[in-house]
Amino acid sequence: MNDITLFDFWRSSASYRCRIALGLAELDYTSVPVDLTIAEHKTPEHMARNPQGFVPVLDIDGVRLTQSLAILEYLDTTRELGLLPKDPATRAKVQALAHSIAVDIHPVCNLQVAAYAVEITGNPEQRAEWMRRFIRPGMEAFEALLAGFDQTPFACGDKPKLVDVCLMPQVYNARRWGAQIDDLPRTMSVVTACEAHPAFQAAHPDQWQPAP
Repeated sequence: MNDITLFDFWRSSASYRCRIALGLAELDYTSVPVDLTIAEHKTPEHMARNPQGFVPVLDIDGVRLTQSLAILEYLDTTRELGLLPKDPATRAKVQALAHSIAVDIHPVCNLQVAAYAVEITGNPEQRAEWMRRFIRPGMEAFEALLAGFDQTPFACGDKPKLVDVCLMPQVYNARRWGAQIDDLPRTMSVVTACEAHPAFQAAHPDQWQPAP
């Protein structure tokens, strides 16, 4: 098997998702940090990897992949992770639940969007206010959607699925920016299950934060 390299940033939600999936697949890989805070993602070197200038980028099986949801689908398909059910209707419902975070909350709360909110307002405190403005309502909707599934103990059953992989980076962001989620019982029961799982523990940003 070819070497596996993940170009990522320790606090990136999309990178965090991929670290979880690589852990679920029990794959060894090399992490190459791309520091978003000093715009390493905009350097010619990284733009050659991904013209969008985003992380993560995954080199695996002789191919280079971008976009975390596409990477997760590839890992699910090639490593049989069971991130999505086989039944088409159930599969669509699980995808919709995962996308309520990955497609609806995450894009408006990424680094460059929040930075632009600060730029146009001239208010450094706007970043945290912006995050809370979108995270809390999105997580309330997620909590309501969870009612359609049995948390036994993960979001949609007894094993981690795409939903859980997308949820935990958003939980990290909610806690980082002070968005209230602890009063969402279904969500928090899933969080407890994920926090006890070795793949989620190993992928947590605290494990990848650069030394000062």
